[in-house]
Amino acid sequence: MSAKYGAISLNALAAPLVDDLIARATLLRVEVKKGMRGQTLIDAGATARGGLEAGLRIAQICMAGLGRVSLSANPACAPWEWTVEVQSSHPVLACLASQYAGWSLSHSEGGDNYYVLGSGPGRAVAAKEELFAEIGYRDNAGRAIFVIEADQPPPPALIDRIADDCRLAQKDLTFIYAPTQSLAGSLQVVARVLEVALHKAHALKFPLDRIVDGAGAAPYAPPAPDFVAAMGRTNDAIIYGGRVHLFVTGPDSDAKDLAQRLPSSASKDFGKPFAEVFKAVDGDFYKIDAMLFSPAAVTVTAVESGKSFFGGGLAMGPLNASFG
Repeated sequence: MSAKYGAISLNALAAPLVDDLIARATLLRVEVKKGMRGQTLIDAGATARGGLEAGLRIAQICMAGLGRVSLSANPACAPWEWTVEVQSSHPVLACLASQYAGWSLSHSEGGDNYYVLGSGPGRAVAAKEELFAEIGYRDNAGRAIFVIEADQPPPPALIDRIADDCRLAQKDLTFIYAPTQSLAGSLQVVARVLEVALHKAHALKFPLDRIVDGAGAAPYAPPAPDFVAAMGRTNDAIIYGGRVHLFVTGPDSDAKDLAQRLPSSASKDFGKPFAEVFKAVDGDFYKIDAMLFSPAAVTVTAVESGKSFFGGGLAMGPLNASFG
C-alpha cells in the first residue's frame, strides 16, 4: 500500500476471485492441489483441460480484479472475430503492478533448469522490480497470488525463495499456471493488450500517473501445439490485431505524440509474423526491437480538451499468416 494508492491491496482484491476459481474447479476444468511446501497450485492448461472461461477468470485475477475481461465478436478482425476485450480504470496498478510479466524466476538443479516470468498481484508483495519504486506501490497482503505461463509449477526450492522474498510462509502462496499452447493460457496472454500499451508508454517515458483510464481489445489467438507458434500467435494478436484507447491528462501535444509513437508499426521489425522474427534472431528476445511489443492501433484522448488522436492500424496480412 502507499499514500498515493490508499488502502488498495491487489492480492486482497484478487483473493476472492481465486477462491471462486477453486470452488468451480470441476466446471472450469482446472485442477487444484497442494504442493510439497503447502503452496496452492492451480493447473489451468498443462495436464488439465482448462478452457476459455478459465482463461477469462485467470486474466481478471492477473489484473487483481481491477480489470474487466470478456469475449465478444468483432467483424473488423474476421475471420478471427472473437476478440478479448479489457478495460481498467486503474490501469497502472492493474496492468503494470499486477498483470505485467516482470519478475524473472529461475532455478537450476542438476541438469534441470526452470525459468518463467512471474505475473500477477504477488509481484507487488515481493516488489523486487525497480518498477514498483517508480510506481510508488507495494502490497503488504498476507497472501501472494501468481500467474505463470508454463506447463509446470515452480520447483520447491524456488517456492522457498519466492516465499522469502514475499516475507510469507509457503502455504500463503498461490500459483496459477497454463502453457501458451492451451486455451486458457493463450487467452490470458492476449488479455495483456492494454498492459502492453502501458509498458510501451512507460518505455517512451510518458508519465504513468497521467494515464487515468484505458481499454483494449485483440483477437483471441487459436492455440498451437508448438510453443514458438503459440507464442508467436499471442504476440501477433496484439502487434497486428490489438486496439487500445488511453485517456490521459496533460497537453494535447503530448497525447498526439503518444498516439503516433505507441503503435507497433513504429518498429523496424513490424510486418512479419512474430514467430518468423523470433526464429530470425535465433530465439534471442533481446535482439528484437522492443518497440514492436505494442498494439496495432492506438487512440489517445486528452481528457482536459476532449480531443482524440490516432496512430497505427490493424494489419490483417501478418495476422492471417500467423493464425492460419
